[in-house]
Amino acid sequence: MNDLLERSKELKQELVDFVYDAEGELATALESFSKDQLEKWGKVQTQNQNHSAMAIDMFLSDGTVNGKTPIDYFIAEQKGLSESDRQLLKSWNRTFNGLFEVIQVTDAGYVLMNWLTTKIYRVQSNGLQDEAKLARLKPGEMLLTRISPLTDKQWIFSGPMELLGKLGKPKLAVAIGNFKDRFKGHLYGDAPDLLEESWKSVEIYHQEFVDFFGESEITLSGSEFNKCLQEFQDIVSEKQLEKVGIDSSKSIKELAEESGLSQEEMEEMTADLDENSMVVKQLLNSGKSIKMVMPKADLPKPLQRAEKLTAIVHPRWGNSFLDDYQVLCDRLQASKSSDDVELEQLNKQIKRYLEDPSITPYVWQKLAEQYPESLEAALQRVLGNPDFNVKTDLQPTLQKYGKPQEPELPETASVPMHLNDLFQEALAEVNQTKGKGKKKAKPKAKTGFGVR
Repeated sequence: MNDLLERSKELKQELVDFVYDAEGELATALESFSKDQLEKWGKVQTQNQNHSAMAIDMFLSDGTVNGKTPIDYFIAEQKGLSESDRQLLKSWNRTFNGLFEVIQVTDAGYVLMNWLTTKIYRVQSNGLQDEAKLARLKPGEMLLTRISPLTDKQWIFSGPMELLGKLGKPKLAVAIGNFKDRFKGHLYGDAPDLLEESWKSVEIYHQEFVDFFGESEITLSGSEFNKCLQEFQDIVSEKQLEKVGIDSSKSIKELAEESGLSQEEMEEMTADLDENSMVVKQLLNSGKSIKMVMPKADLPKPLQRAEKLTAIVHPRWGNSFLDDYQVLCDRLQASKSSDDVELEQLNKQIKRYLEDPSITPYVWQKLAEQYPESLEAALQRVLGNPDFNVKTDLQPTLQKYGKPQEPELPETASVPMHLNDLFQEALAEVNQTKGKGKKKAKPKAKTGFGVR
C-alpha cells in the first residue's frame, strides 16, 4: 500500500505538471474553466484561501476538450505508463468534491462521512496535502475537500482542503447550502442513485404541478398563488406519505402511540416542529422510511404581494416565479409602436433579466419563441450589437452572463431525508434562539439547501 501511495503522489504531480505545461486547446480550456469557476465562487461567501488550486484540481477530472478529460489526454500521451498506472489514473476521473465529517483518525488514515450522502470513506494522504491541516483533523471536524480512488475501498485526498471546524446544526446547514452553490455538479458525490432520484423528483413535481394547476405556466395574484402553492405542496406531501403507508389523517399522538413512544419523547421530538410536518410523521414511523423528500417552500413576501405573479415550471429547469413577466411580455408585444421612454423601460428590463441568475435559459427560450423579432431588436439595443441574431446568438450570450447551458438541479428537487431533517432542526434552533424570552413561534420551512 505504501508503494501505491507513493506512486499516486508521483502520478498526480506529473499530471498537474502536464496540464500546467499544456498548450493549444488544453491550455485554453484550463484558462476558461478556471475563469468560470472563480467568477462563480466570487459570488459565494466562503472561507476558502485557495480558490485557484481548487479550480485546477477540478479541471483535471471535470474539464473537457473534445469530449475527453485532461486525465484522458495525459494517459494517451504518456507512453511509458504501466497498466496499473493507467487504471489508477482512469479511476481519478471519479474524483469528487464533498463536505466531510471526520469520524475517526487512525494510524492508517481517516474515516470520513460525506454529509451530502452519509457514505463513509477511508481516506489517506499521499504526501501532497498540507501537513499542518492534516494534524488538525479530529473526530467531529468538518472539512471541504476532494477525494480520489486509490483502490476499490481506499481513497486519497486530492487538491486543497478547507477546515470548517466543529459545526452546530445551523452552521452545518449553511455550509451545505454554500456547497450546493459552489459545487452543483458534485452535490451527491459518487452517489448517482441519489442524483437520479432528485432529477426524477423534478419531473414528478412538474407533472404534479400541471395536474393541479392545469398547465405549466399560470398567472395569478401573488396572494392567490401562495394559497394554491401551499395546497399543492400539501397534496404532494400526502402522496409521499401514502407511498410508504403512513396515514396522514392520524394525529401526532396516535402515531406516537403506534410507534411506542412515551408522551415525553413525543413532546421532545416535536417541540420545535410543525405538528403537521411530514418530518415529524416520519420520525414517529421509524419502520417506514422515505429516502428523499420534496422541500416545502414559502413564497417570498414581496412575491405574495405581487399584482400579477407568473409561475413557469419545467421538468428539468424547475420553477420560475416572476412578478414582472407579464409586463415584459406586454412591452415586447407593443415594442414596434412604443416611444423612446417605453423602449428604454423595455431595455432596462431585458438587461436585468440577463443579469439576474434566477432567470433561467428556459424563460428566455419561451420569450424567443413568442416574441422573436421584438426580443431580437431589444437585445440588439441592450448589447449594442445591430447584428445580433436571436436564433444563433442567444445561447452564447446567456452563457456570457453566467447562465448554464444545461439544467442544474433546481430547488424543486427532492433532498435526502437526513438533509431535510437537518434543515428543519437547524431552522427550529435558529427560531428558538431568536425567540428566547418570547412566545415560541413555529418555524417556517424554506426551500433549497441550508439556512440562509
